[in-house]
Amino acid sequence: MEIKICGLTREEDARSAAEAGADRVGAVLVPGTPREVSPAQAQRLGEVASLPLTLVVADLSVSEMTEVAMRAGAAAIQLHGEEDEEVFTALRRRGSWELWKAVRVRSGPEILAAARRWVGVADLLLLDGWHPLQRGGTGTRFPWEALEEARDLWPAGLRLGAAGGLQPANVAEAVTRLLPDLVDVSSGVEVSPGEKDPRALHAFVEAARQARAAVPR
Repeated sequence: MEIKICGLTREEDARSAAEAGADRVGAVLVPGTPREVSPAQAQRLGEVASLPLTLVVADLSVSEMTEVAMRAGAAAIQLHGEEDEEVFTALRRRGSWELWKAVRVRSGPEILAAARRWVGVADLLLLDGWHPLQRGGTGTRFPWEALEEARDLWPAGLRLGAAGGLQPANVAEAVTRLLPDLVDVSSGVEVSPGEKDPRALHAFVEAARQARAAVPR
């Protein structure tokens, strides 16, 4: 299981994420969002952390995504918009980065429908909490019980990411109940949007690691 610290805006937080033992860092390139950074800033955050960088984007063209991903040295592109399967196919031809699809879900049928749609298309499906206006970073939790009921039906070949409402106090429960391949946190380790709390970062990573180690493999 991997741990991603997302929504980085400050170099000191990138260092803290690495020191805490995170596996990946993420930077948001969605205009108008409170954690938005430029491709150059994203690149610097990845360099400071010395960890694989995930770029969070929404509804950019394939050419735009290719340009920002190459400029930032992205290891993964996380798509939050209305992108279709053709966009993923085109992006695969442009680079060796992983492609993740983020979806906001409210029920078991929605979760399984998304998994069946994106298996063989995306490398990872990131489940996030539903919000009628915002695409992520809201701290809203998706219905874990719905995923638990659908977990045995999850298609092989599609990694599962859990996001939305995670924090040091509940990440162990999420890991134990959901068995994700990746946990993703942003607002749950912040003192304000874009400003991470080093103590919370360490607590989150430690809790996630301990929980995963305790789960029978």
